Amino acid sequence: MNNLVPKNPKIYHIVHVDKLTSIIAERCIWSDATVQSRKLGGSMIGMSHIKKRRMTNNLQSHLGLTVGQCVPFYFCSRSVMLYIISQGRHDDISYRDGQGPIVHLQADLNSVVQWAQQGNKRWAFTDSNAGSYYFNDYGSLTDLNEIDWNAVNAHSWSDCQEKKQAEFLLEEYLPWELVEAIGVYSMAQYQQVSSILTASTHQPTMSVKQNWYY
Repeated sequence: MNNLVPKNPKIYHIVHVDKLTSIIAERCIWSDATVQSRKLGGSMIGMSHIKKRRMTNNLQSHLGLTVGQCVPFYFCSRSVMLYIISQGRHDDISYRDGQGPIVHLQADLNSVVQWAQQGNKRWAFTDSNAGSYYFNDYGSLTDLNEIDWNAVNAHSWSDCQEKKQAEFLLEEYLPWELVEAIGVYSMAQYQQVSSILTASTHQPTMSVKQNWYY
């Protein structure tokens, strides 16, 4: 099977809908390290022990920068993490309300990298889960072929779970204006997000994307 790098890769950050108000007010998505230090509100949907590990996982492509100091993105919707959330019963996740309230925030990889380079923000991508004990990371777009794109795009991923979880990592924050699209699970969620977006001058396109969910 071919493993061609997409011409215009998209990246996806998932959050609970109750974080959107804060993101709009702050005009950015902050890294977990900043969210914790500033005690910003909203539901935490990740695994607590992995979030803790990410605070100390160092990037080899940028010495002195940890995974937790970056905003994380997947290269696909319908991530492995979303599946775990959808099951609502993982021992290390206190959140139990399923995938319905989870929102996908989509950005364009090339636009984000261009912004980061202009603003001297470091970025990297990994070929697997950046919350694991071992992963490879890269700091050049010429290395995007190191990602297993077949795994990233796989609908059934039991035999390629780690590779599907390849991540893009952006130092400190992503400006809200770089979120180009929002995908939600249901029309009820669409209406809720629409109401929240009335407070924002930047209006990403929004649609119900049930194929982004389980």
